[in-house]
Amino acid sequence: MTADSRELNKAFYKTVKHFFPEFRKWLKSIDEPRKNKHSIIYPQKVLLWVGILLFMLKLKARRQINYIMTELTFVKNLSLLSKTALDKVPHDGTVEYFMKKLPPEKIENLITRMINRLIRMKTLTKFRIGGHYMVSIDGTGHLVFKERHCKHCLTKKKKGKIIYYYHNVLEAKLVTQTGVVLSMGTEFIENPHKRVTKQDCELKAFYRLAEKIKRSFPQLKICLLLDALYAGNPVFNICDRNNWKYLITFKEGSMPEGYQEYLSIIECQKMHKIEKKKTVETKDKKQQLRWVNDITFRGPAFSVLSCKETLRKKRKKKTTDYLWLTNFNVSKSNCEILQRGGRLRWKIENEGFNIQKNGGYNLQHPYSMDEKAMKNYYLLMQIAHLLNQLMEQGSLFTDNVKKLFGSIKNFTTKLLMALVTSVLDPADIKHIDTSRFQITLRGP
Repeated sequence: MTADSRELNKAFYKTVKHFFPEFRKWLKSIDEPRKNKHSIIYPQKVLLWVGILLFMLKLKARRQINYIMTELTFVKNLSLLSKTALDKVPHDGTVEYFMKKLPPEKIENLITRMINRLIRMKTLTKFRIGGHYMVSIDGTGHLVFKERHCKHCLTKKKKGKIIYYYHNVLEAKLVTQTGVVLSMGTEFIENPHKRVTKQDCELKAFYRLAEKIKRSFPQLKICLLLDALYAGNPVFNICDRNNWKYLITFKEGSMPEGYQEYLSIIECQKMHKIEKKKTVETKDKKQQLRWVNDITFRGPAFSVLSCKETLRKKRKKKTTDYLWLTNFNVSKSNCEILQRGGRLRWKIENEGFNIQKNGGYNLQHPYSMDEKAMKNYYLLMQIAHLLNQLMEQGSLFTDNVKKLFGSIKNFTTKLLMALVTSVLDPADIKHIDTSRFQITLRGP
């Protein structure tokens, strides 16, 4: 396909159809949370699609539903997506009422289905490293309030006085070398009640999130990419118990005694000239890789991999040191690919949280003040970001989306225009629904 905006409608429909042929059934199968069934005008699949499109089209505020989605053409496109005869798009208040009633676990289960579908159809197989899917876990700020928002608010204090109330979230995202970042697990960091003596935190949320991931993907070969906060025996034990691999940023402050043990082993190896190392050099950079296996110190054994990288740019040199803890057995054959995997951890920040905060999804905007609805909008944002990435990185377009449209922002604007100005021809829909076609993600 080309950059012609008239083709975008078809590309959107084909993307959903190819990757998630049962998506409508999944939406329909979600239990109806509204009690008065006789007064329901819009089924749940319509309201969920409106919520997803709110984020896919980057409308930035819930009330934009009442202004941007009112065109008759848009209504017809929504009817096609949801297979529901509609006269108009539901008001944002109707969507909000539904989100207040819907348990967030229902949308979490939908995300799990979507990721499992992508894995089963081998869409992400080529992005594995050492046979494992790279899963980066990190927390981010979600919402901040001057006054207490709910009984679950975290609080920031200074000199015994509460400065503000806030909500954070811990995310597990499957990351790839090409910048695809897909949410596969969410845990909201929140206090159980107002009068807690010790607040919820990222590490406590990790223990809960690990259980979710294992339950949702019991057989999946995973390598967790974690920052130095997670360096410790409790996390090592969880990974060993779940048969997960890990690459954790290693800093002296996170495991002081373990760090000193590593340094002493390195010095001993240098002294006896048995140091394990490998040098990789190209025109633009030089990497000096070193590793130590089977370090045992008050807990499970681990390995340490270091990379000293020197970049050469315009007669200038820049040297950076990287250090990771891992339960891989490091060797000359895999040390280079493991350091590439360890550095993918930053994808969750750059292509994940940063895009959702500053790339039009408006992550830090309170789409609702209701506790349950707030979580549901956040989860729908993850689905929208997933669908957008499948379009942006998919092979339907003749070239890279940024080159074709000038920017991702232009691509989203064009998609919005397509949904507002043109409706798919019935013949096109029948052809998409009945024909076989292949969409792949651009490779590493």
